[in-house]
Amino acid sequence: MERHHPRSWLAAFVLFPCLAGTALAEPAIEVFTTAGEPAVNVPSGVAVIELDAPGRLDAELSQDIPADPELAEALMRERMATPEWQEMADRYADSYLGLARAWQLGVEKVPAVVIDGRHVIYGQPDVAEALREVERLMGQEGRR
Repeated sequence: MERHHPRSWLAAFVLFPCLAGTALAEPAIEVFTTAGEPAVNVPSGVAVIELDAPGRLDAELSQDIPADPELAEALMRERMATPEWQEMADRYADSYLGLARAWQLGVEKVPAVVIDGRHVIYGQPDVAEALREVERLMGQEGRR
């Protein structure tokens, strides 16, 4: 499954109000899930945000940390001096941006497929199927 940096999709939503007057060819789609509930049939370029990522990163970061505070500090300073540390820091930032976006949208459970920040389909891990469901529901609203 292709992953995208939440910072990239966040920029798209910052610009979204500026584009409101123009016709957008594709809806903005965001998928919120957890590692245990993987999304399938995710269109290319769609953000998939795993809301349990911060906890998994915490576990990864605290792996093999000694109980002695001085030794733990020394080990963390060593880790922070490596080139891999910036990647870890970026992953943390991305994971918390994803949590903030879910909170902003009011996502209540996973999986959740959010379209244009307004429509949500819960419980459907198949993103293509969730999109078809939104189209069907919007078509019914248009006939009323």
